[in-house]
Amino acid sequence: MTAIATFGGGCFWCTEAAMQELDGVESVTSGYAGGHTENPTYREVCSGSTGHAEVVQIEYDPDVIGYDDLLEVFFATHDPTQLNRQGPDVGSQYRSIVLYHDDEQRRQAEAYVEALDEEYDDDVVTEIEPLERFWPAEEYHQDYFEKNPNDAYCRMHAQPKVEKVRERFASKVTQ
Repeated sequence: MTAIATFGGGCFWCTEAAMQELDGVESVTSGYAGGHTENPTYREVCSGSTGHAEVVQIEYDPDVIGYDDLLEVFFATHDPTQLNRQGPDVGSQYRSIVLYHDDEQRRQAEAYVEALDEEYDDDVVTEIEPLERFWPAEEYHQDYFEKNPNDAYCRMHAQPKVEKVRERFASKVTQ
């Protein structure tokens, strides 16, 4: 039996690539959530007018990897103190957000952020909201880093996140 987690930490290509490294992760789907527009397109989300964030939905085996482990990797692979941006990507669509699926995920995310807040000089600005609806992104965004490893953006932004996961979380990475 699998479980689902939904996170947004900047460009979904980067978050997707990092999460796909983990043992127990069955699939990662890039998409949009947290906004008000029905069935948004990438162009609409990039405009900043939909309220949606670029997010990933992770299907995982909780007997192999826990939600707490996913939170740890998520927060280690982006800067949760940057408001409405990550690196070169600026706008509310790139905000740090945890979209929880149940009260236990909400509790774990809130406790993690509270503990994490003490590690940073700046405030952690990660939003914690219930997931209302997840909209999968267009097909060309799925597995983007895997399909485009030589893309300049991927080499500069996704590759370091993948390498960080492989190094820092070696015991959790698929062999």
